[in-house]
Amino acid sequence: MGFEQLNDTGWAKTYLIWDEATKEAALVDPVYDHQQSYLDLIENKGLTLVYAMATHTHADHITACFELKKNTGCEYVMWHATACLGVTKYVDDLDTLQMGEITFTFHHAPGHTNDSVLIATDSHVMTGDFLFTGKGGVGRDDLPSGRMHVHWQALQVLDRLSGHLVVCTGHDPPGTEMMTLNWNQEHNPVLKMRSYEEYEAWQIEVSSGLGAVSKIKTAVPANLFAEIPEYIPWLDGQE
Repeated sequence: MGFEQLNDTGWAKTYLIWDEATKEAALVDPVYDHQQSYLDLIENKGLTLVYAMATHTHADHITACFELKKNTGCEYVMWHATACLGVTKYVDDLDTLQMGEITFTFHHAPGHTNDSVLIATDSHVMTGDFLFTGKGGVGRDDLPSGRMHVHWQALQVLDRLSGHLVVCTGHDPPGTEMMTLNWNQEHNPVLKMRSYEEYEAWQIEVSSGLGAVSKIKTAVPANLFAEIPEYIPWLDGQE
């Protein structure tokens, strides 16, 4: 299995996974801003994109999934109850998709959003904003469809997963080394908490320190309606 983390700039993470024999490829959480670089890389590697997957409805960037679907004919994959339009392949809890010798298994993990899923292979698990690396904890629960208590309860889904899986997050500071789930069980403060009250206090403190999400008014409508707006402020250097 080929695996590469893309996006050299910014905190958003995108993952390219491909089967060495069939040359079929999947992108997890592709960002619209970098779409052409993904297509160039896929062409240079001699791959065919068959899946563009979103772990959840993003509030801080526009997904490239619906544009990749239009431009390549790949399937756009999301949780079956998502509100996002343009999806062509819906998945339920514990559903699998096959790509050559690679099996993707989907685990519903709501809380950050109600349509959040973990996407696991035999070696990696893409967690979106449900789980971050080490002291990063988890994603904030004060954005559209986020629910703190649901997120806390859904952390139990991690018990299904093998500890050797490398946790590949949707956001982390540039240069962050992705670590295994076993490592995160020891070093992620949220995974060491024993009560919802402790988690709630942590979420409130962290979210208040992060402030508003500057791209949300553009990103959320674009992702829900599968439409690229005529004007994207941050591409012109404006927020």
